[in-house]
Amino acid sequence: MAKSTNLEESFEQLDSLIDRLENGNLTMNEAFKLYKEGVSLVKSCNAQLDKVEKQLVVLNAGADGTFESGDDINTEEDDK
Repeated sequence: MAKSTNLEESFEQLDSLIDRLENGNLTMNEAFKLYKEGVSLVKSCNAQLDKVEKQLVVLNAGADGTFESGDDINTEEDDK
């Protein structure tokens, strides 16, 4: 996995890898190679999700530096 992929592409690749592994028509070396590729994709997904989570924390931080949970944030629909 040399190129950077977005989260959706990574999930699609993981789904494909899982299908191929569950099929069972692989040699041990092929299965191990796919497993390693899957682990790499999972790490990439986790890193991308962590990055988004940190951005959400910054966006949800109050002006005084306190954190507001999603339940405390008013939306336009709440104001109606």
